[in-house]
Amino acid sequence: MRFVDVHWQDHGFFLDPRAYLAELPRLRGVLPPGAWAFASDPGHYDIPGAVRCVKDLELAGIRPATDKSGRLVLEFAPNRFKHDTGLRISYSGVRHFSVEYHHAIDWMRVDTVLLDEILPDGERDEDGAEGGGCVHEIALTDASITVRCQDLRAEWGHSG
Repeated sequence: MRFVDVHWQDHGFFLDPRAYLAELPRLRGVLPPGAWAFASDPGHYDIPGAVRCVKDLELAGIRPATDKSGRLVLEFAPNRFKHDTGLRISYSGVRHFSVEYHHAIDWMRVDTVLLDEILPDGERDEDGAEGGGCVHEIALTDASITVRCQDLRAEWGHSG
């Protein structure tokens, strides 16, 4: 991630979204509408308390399209100590999707979200044109997810 700082420190994760939150106002009108709505939600980075904070959600499902529609759905179950409901993120116009597993923390039952970051996608396509859309990076406790897409829609209220 470019602005959000997530790394292992001593006996736990160090998480700092302040640089991203400082950059976020400049991304208004640059990020696609769904990505902007999700990233700018007041509770998104409220780590200590907000039930709409992504921190500690549990990765529950990855559903790529079986056709060439460019759709992808990620489902996150609520953390029973923090969230009332889970989160479903539906991506449209997916150009790239990857999961990189680190296999460094083998004592956790599931991968949970540490933090995420959504930026405009400046990558160029085969014709040299800018891709548009956005890049969503999600840091998990033992993996990372990257999605390049046209836009996304985040819906709270799912059980994951």
